[in-house]
Amino acid sequence: MSKAAVLATIGQPLEVRTDVVVEAPHAGEVLVRMAASGVCHSDLSMQNGTMLTPTPIVLGHEGAGVIEAVGDGVSELAVGDHVVISWVPQCGSCYYCERGQPEICESTSLSVALGYLLDGTTRLRSAGTALHQMAAAGTFSELSVVPAVSAIKIPDDIDLSVAALIGCSVLTGVGAALNTADIAADDSVAVVGCGGVGLNVIQGAAIAGAGQIIAVDVHQSKLELARTFGATAVVDASGCDAVSAVMELTGQRGADVAFEVIGLQQTIDQTITMTRRGGQAILVGVARMDAVVNVPAFFGVVLAEKTIRGCWYGGAHVRRDVARIIGYYRDGRLKLEELISQRIALEQVNEAFEALKVGEVARSVITY
Repeated sequence: MSKAAVLATIGQPLEVRTDVVVEAPHAGEVLVRMAASGVCHSDLSMQNGTMLTPTPIVLGHEGAGVIEAVGDGVSELAVGDHVVISWVPQCGSCYYCERGQPEICESTSLSVALGYLLDGTTRLRSAGTALHQMAAAGTFSELSVVPAVSAIKIPDDIDLSVAALIGCSVLTGVGAALNTADIAADDSVAVVGCGGVGLNVIQGAAIAGAGQIIAVDVHQSKLELARTFGATAVVDASGCDAVSAVMELTGQRGADVAFEVIGLQQTIDQTITMTRRGGQAILVGVARMDAVVNVPAFFGVVLAEKTIRGCWYGGAHVRRDVARIIGYYRDGRLKLEELISQRIALEQVNEAFEALKVGEVARSVITY
């Protein structure tokens, strides 16, 4: 039996259940005892219906733990291994994986979107009913079965409550700066939205050598935190026009690279506008289904030579990038512990959602 937080109905609080039955891993899968799980805005987006999801479903996709069992055919992982969970399983052999874009792996995306493991089934049940698993992970459960390709082995000396963050906010944010964008030395960078992912975009931009990093948010507490993560200037968008402020800070040209890390129509529009001619606007935030990119083709893109680019999971090649991130962490170029606003019990997950709604935290981390 496992304890898990289950979304039974869209728009309703999660139910913490203690009767979850966990089936043994099938071929190509591993059973993980979770040590920690971050509470991400994407979890909230599923709970409130911004992102479509089947129910009932165990949410959670940013986690780390220890392997307790392996299924047939799993040779690269063993019982006792410490692992970070990747919420984008990467098969390594499909069209996109072979072309260096494993973050949009075509062999796994449908199953993940439907809340299943890769064979179209799930390993979790409650009250006789199958439970879907968010992103083939379901890290809001003490025990979860995940595809072996989703379990990325890490050194045993890394704190698992810290390592959990690598699986989503760190890979997405740092990856957006290092993989998706082309940041040159001394570039000006604007980051719109300074939550968990945005702070990691700031860190990634600093590692890439950006000369000016402008943090934009409506919460003063997040802007103060952004400075500690590498922002050289901040814009409090609650009291000014964010675009005008960024233009003033960049000699009226706009940022060389601007990142949108919220997913709101207003901030998407602002991010594209504050990007200079010839610059890059990188859209990272999970937007509502009705949000659009509406830019005049000639004046806004062709004449301006402006690039607007989507970013999914930070363009992460998980096996390469998890190791790279741990290297940055070990040599002091990347902060991880400082991302954690609070450590909580699973029973406090709905309180963590409320904190996300009002912008109080960078990351809440469930520890088991």
